[in-house]
Amino acid sequence: MSAVLGPVMQNGYVVEDLEAAARHWAEKLGVGPFFLFPGVEFETVRFRGEDSPIEMSMAIGYWGDLQIELIRPLNDAPSIYRDFRERGLKGLQHVGVLTRDLAADLAALAARGVHPVQDGRAANGTAFAYVDTDFHPGGMVELIEVSPALEKGFAMIKAASVDWDGRNPVRVLG
Repeated sequence: MSAVLGPVMQNGYVVEDLEAAARHWAEKLGVGPFFLFPGVEFETVRFRGEDSPIEMSMAIGYWGDLQIELIRPLNDAPSIYRDFRERGLKGLQHVGVLTRDLAADLAALAARGVHPVQDGRAANGTAFAYVDTDFHPGGMVELIEVSPALEKGFAMIKAASVDWDGRNPVRVLG
């Protein structure tokens, strides 16, 4: 049997302190550099079908081909991040996969009884959906639709990780 979705390209962690978490990854594991996106902007976000005014910051770095995403919720709006924290959990919250056709992948998952819990569109136009596969901590899957802005941003961050010398481990963008 083949997988319904493409390969995992991202591990997403919910953290309390973005800069401290990024420095930990950089100093302890040599992963980075991390690019910090303060106050991520969204066109829309829905949680369980209802609009939600989620506020968050994030940092992204690469460990080889694996993207490490660190997420810091900034408010208590209904979200998968709030639910995760209310369960007393920290750390790996989701894995991410890229998709060229979000609607088609969501339809294929719906046929298997898997539905979006949170979805929306970032201000740069990138659509995303987190699906209800979180049967254990870290088991949620995020589908990230490929867009020109996404490809350009991820390529820049990944290129910075190649032969990175450990200096300047946290770089602010946005």
